[in-house]
Amino acid sequence: MVKKNRNLITGGSGFLGSHLSKRLLEKGEEVICLDNFFTGTKKNIQDLIKHQNFEIIRHDITEPIQLEVDKIWHLACPASPIHYQLNPIKTAKTSFMGTYNMLGLAKRTSAKFLLASTSEVYGDPEEHPQKESYRGSVNTIGVRSCYDEGKRISETLCADYQRVHGVDIRIMRIFNTYGPNMRFDDGRVISNFIVQALKGNKISIYGDGSQTRSFCYVDDLINGMILLMDSNYINPVNIGNPNEFSIIELANIVKELINPNLDFQYKKLPKDDPKQRKPSIQLAKHLLNWEPKVELRNGLIKTINWFKKNM
Repeated sequence: MVKKNRNLITGGSGFLGSHLSKRLLEKGEEVICLDNFFTGTKKNIQDLIKHQNFEIIRHDITEPIQLEVDKIWHLACPASPIHYQLNPIKTAKTSFMGTYNMLGLAKRTSAKFLLASTSEVYGDPEEHPQKESYRGSVNTIGVRSCYDEGKRISETLCADYQRVHGVDIRIMRIFNTYGPNMRFDDGRVISNFIVQALKGNKISIYGDGSQTRSFCYVDDLINGMILLMDSNYINPVNIGNPNEFSIIELANIVKELINPNLDFQYKKLPKDDPKQRKPSIQLAKHLLNWEPKVELRNGLIKTINWFKKNM
């Protein structure tokens, strides 16, 4: 009888964690969802709770935990500016102590370990598009640094646990991702635009809307995550969609899909908000034979339909 992998997903009830949980269960694997439900919600995993291979543990990863697992998918950390700036010290502590505790668990159990890092490690980039070799331009004392620097020290811990203790690590730098199970109040640009448009409100544009982002649909992202975990590559890999859109272009697409009569409302640009964000995914293409398949307009239609059903 083939042994089932026992997967631990920190942040397993969050946006990405819930999609990953579902995918692994569909593959016949066991999943332990570890979450303190700060930003995650049981609603995201409601359909999975009765699954015989699914287990939920309410736990804060800044405290150690003893489990027996084969793979650790370390996704836990508030990821939207509204949530990670709400308690910046806790965010930094989650990135450092949480990653430290999970790497200790990986060391003890000889589990494979994947860190969900972020494109925010590049800060407000001076290189475009951003390759994995780029070391970033981060304000170490800014309002976003609790997350940006938190993820950078998470990567450092992973690399040192690999070098010192031989832990089998993967580092995934995630670029803007969207899709079903996003929180309505997370302050991210796509959820903001969709919620405002569905309510018939003006769409808020920060700055003049010329800043750019690249948006990856969640199904594509999860495909890349699983391929990376299954690889033998221990250095950082960008996973994101390289198709670049200005914020005003995105707003116009959302407006067209929901209500063409809506107006825009321009607001002050937040401090340290990156002007450009676009991944180089040449490494992911070469290493994993991965690239995103879902075009922005098609992904937005799926996401808008989910928001309509769940608002």
